[in-house]
Amino acid sequence: MIRHLFTLIWNRKRSNFLLITEIMLSFFVLFVVSSLLVYNLYNYRQPMGFRYDNVWEITLNPGTDTTALKQKVLMVMQQLKASKGVVGVTQTSSNTPFSFSNMNGTRQYNHKQTPVTEFYDADDELRHVLGLNVVEGRWFDRRDNAAARTPAIINKAMQRAVFAEESPIGKIMTDEHNKEQWQIVGVVESYRSGSDFAADEPAMFSRKEITDPSSKMNGGYNVPVLLLRVQPGSGAVLEQKLVKDLDRMTKGWSVTVDPLEKTRISKLKVVLTPLCVLGLVCLFLIVNVALGLFGVLWYNINQRKAEIGLRRALGATSTGISQQFLGEMLVVTTLGVAVGVVVAAQFPLLGVFGVAATVYLQAMGVATVLIFSLTAICAFQPSRIAAGIQPAVSLREE
Repeated sequence: MIRHLFTLIWNRKRSNFLLITEIMLSFFVLFVVSSLLVYNLYNYRQPMGFRYDNVWEITLNPGTDTTALKQKVLMVMQQLKASKGVVGVTQTSSNTPFSFSNMNGTRQYNHKQTPVTEFYDADDELRHVLGLNVVEGRWFDRRDNAAARTPAIINKAMQRAVFAEESPIGKIMTDEHNKEQWQIVGVVESYRSGSDFAADEPAMFSRKEITDPSSKMNGGYNVPVLLLRVQPGSGAVLEQKLVKDLDRMTKGWSVTVDPLEKTRISKLKVVLTPLCVLGLVCLFLIVNVALGLFGVLWYNINQRKAEIGLRRALGATSTGISQQFLGEMLVVTTLGVAVGVVVAAQFPLLGVFGVAATVYLQAMGVATVLIFSLTAICAFQPSRIAAGIQPAVSLREE
């Protein structure tokens, strides 16, 4: 049976070659789209590494008021800690979870450059506020007050990229010019602060005093950013009270309060927009491929009515005719997919875009299932039409 199908395909090699090429190109495009979708789904299923529920972000913008900035912010933090409903307060840099701010670069270890790493400024309370999971070493504490080097904490992704299986605790990293040094004191499991679909990339926390009147950013003074963990169920009443207290203490400063859950939703809308567009493109492609295959099969049946009528006259059953057309289409699809798999296999072999090989393998599987499902569905109705052709009708038309 298989040999007979290959003979029929070879006899119509010119038209089948075009069909195989179409299937191969469709498979490759579906593979690329599936790779992006599988990659984002893979990231979505990874642990975030922190808790954003019941965490509020407070941005204090002093404007032109730079007098005793440090003292005022410390006084604000003390007031917040004493407020009923507030569980913890921490200072951090502007690249808070789900924000559109980034602070990245590289470090040096053993005269080798690290991968691009996201840098975060942190204090001793950040772990408690965000619920970070320290898997090796420790978090910042009072022991770091007299440290000769800036204490730092990295995530597992950076540990794998820089230290492999070696323990990073106690290791020293420097900047490009070896002017500043960081000593690693701990490792957190993961920290995907970009969005739910962000990859688990290298991250590094540095213990430093953020509220410093001499520090500048973007031509102006640093804007203090605080993160608060509040009790579950805290809502607008607590928010209004905190804003009122802060306005009274800062006098003229701009105070903004944003729950991280709200910021997360806003970031998701931005991230999901291109993914939805990509999904629509994929759907449009699938529909066009299906229409093309259906049209080609319909044309083939009209061109082969004499052949079908002759086979029916020689005793072939309608089921046999239907299975023949379906089998031919599946064999042609297999040939097209085989060529597409050979091309797609170069992505994991060459490590294109630095994506894990499992993502590409899963994308190949998704694209293969989609193509075979499409061809089977598109071949079903034309094969039934072919099975219903009567010998007398086809011979009379000839």
